[in-house]
Amino acid sequence: MLLAGFLIRNIPVINDNVQIKQKWSSALRSIALSVILVRAGLGLDPQALRKLKGVCVRLAMGPCLVEACSSALLAHFLMGLPWQWGFILGFVLGAVSPAVVVPSMLLLQEGGYGVEKGVPTLLMAAGSFDDILATTGFNTCLGMAFSTGSTVFNVLRGILEVVIGVAAGALLGFFIQYFPSSDQDKLVWKRACLVLGLSVLSVFSSVYLGFPGSGGLCTLLMAFLAGMGWSSEKAEVEKIIAVAWDIFQPLLFGLIGAEAAIGSVALDTARSHGEKQLEEYGMDVLTVAFLSILITAPIGSLLIGLLGPRLLQKAAHQNNDGEVRGEPSEEV
Repeated sequence: MLLAGFLIRNIPVINDNVQIKQKWSSALRSIALSVILVRAGLGLDPQALRKLKGVCVRLAMGPCLVEACSSALLAHFLMGLPWQWGFILGFVLGAVSPAVVVPSMLLLQEGGYGVEKGVPTLLMAAGSFDDILATTGFNTCLGMAFSTGSTVFNVLRGILEVVIGVAAGALLGFFIQYFPSSDQDKLVWKRACLVLGLSVLSVFSSVYLGFPGSGGLCTLLMAFLAGMGWSSEKAEVEKIIAVAWDIFQPLLFGLIGAEAAIGSVALDTARSHGEKQLEEYGMDVLTVAFLSILITAPIGSLLIGLLGPRLLQKAAHQNNDGEVRGEPSEEV
């Protein structure tokens, strides 16, 4: 899918006849992000998350910050980028892709791998929080590079994004636990459409209001809380959401292949300032970001699929609904 998007964008004849406007591309990617975060929220195990909350925080922050700092050092000394631009590149590379991690973890979870220690739930939750940290770091360094906005405000805005996302997600999650009521016809379809609609609304609204990290967190928490209250209908709703993901997955990766996601923001900002040197820095960030997606996304997904069943312990038993039962452990 990544290669297909790349070829469509770079083959002259096809590029002249197959064109997607930037506004539509961004919208389709946002919808796909909403769908995959709903799948992640519904797939979280409350028991495992409660047991591993400390590990989740460390896993969300540690790898992202280490990777961002390491990339910044290499970018400064090997590529000659200024420190601000080095950290811009670092946070672009440090962001975890839910589109790669979540489907892979759901497949392992369905097979019962790592469930007893809560590994799939841990990685899905940590990956979502990792994105908020990466986005906050990216926006802070971007503001420093172009001298737009105070550094303190950018950091506080990241904290505010978390607060807004948690509050909105909790409110919407408790709302759709009880609405529509359980005595209605076609309840599963109504709940699936409602959670998808509210997730798309959350992601688009957060971008419009200038708090892009809030939408993803809101969607994740909303789906998680809703699933806790749906009990028997949860599995049926997940099947409908999985079909929606099958539709939007090719669009997401194809459009990422056509332009490299968050990396293009720095280049667009540089072009708006009209300085050639800044445009060169922006192009470096975009090029490395695209290469990292093209290389690490398929290889990462492949390695998870191959090594997951070999490195993770399979759950001992399942209940009649096919749900894997196990006791999460802090040892993870």
